[in-house]
Amino acid sequence: MSGQPPFNPLIDGIPTVPRIPSSVGEPAWEAAYLLPVQGSWNEEDFLKFHTNRMAELVDGRLEILPMPNLKHQRILRWLLAAIESAAPEGSVTLFAPLPTRLFHGTIREPDLLYIAPENVPGPEVEYPSHLDLALEIVSRGAEARQRDYEDKRTDYGRAGIAEYWIVDPQENQVTVLVLQNGAYQEHGVFRIGDMASGLLLPALRIDVRAVLNA
Repeated sequence: MSGQPPFNPLIDGIPTVPRIPSSVGEPAWEAAYLLPVQGSWNEEDFLKFHTNRMAELVDGRLEILPMPNLKHQRILRWLLAAIESAAPEGSVTLFAPLPTRLFHGTIREPDLLYIAPENVPGPEVEYPSHLDLALEIVSRGAEARQRDYEDKRTDYGRAGIAEYWIVDPQENQVTVLVLQNGAYQEHGVFRIGDMASGLLLPALRIDVRAVLNA
């Protein structure tokens, strides 16, 4: 280590880590040095990175999302058509990728989102910051399950999103959560043979068998 300056955790106001050159077979650490360290990401950093990766910003930390597979996208297309057909005129139904700022330091990206007519942002707004319904299709793996069932439940509730739908192809079920007094309550867990429904869109009734077989 002789001849090298001592490690400085803050250079020009940017948090850094000791720079270790990468070897063959290792990740390209040099590329990672171009990015903020975990805990110091801001919304501008995140949106620059987000242009070519599926990711979310959570309490200043970057979370890399799994790429959706064919089953995921078929379900997504089916649900988009179902929600659009049940949504009132003037509302907006959109799908990922579309970063949504829930609150300071946290940008999530629901698979599907619905905005009621009275909350639709103006044409000058680049990214939504208020949703009325968020929907996630659960990917495989324990990390994805925790994110959708626990972490996003907390974040979407904190953001005041009226309903949160969790479509789970592994468990063959659809969970509908309704916000009451600042926290989600389970409106229903719907399985094969059921018609999933919530409170926000009375016309929205999802045939669980049909959507999971999309």
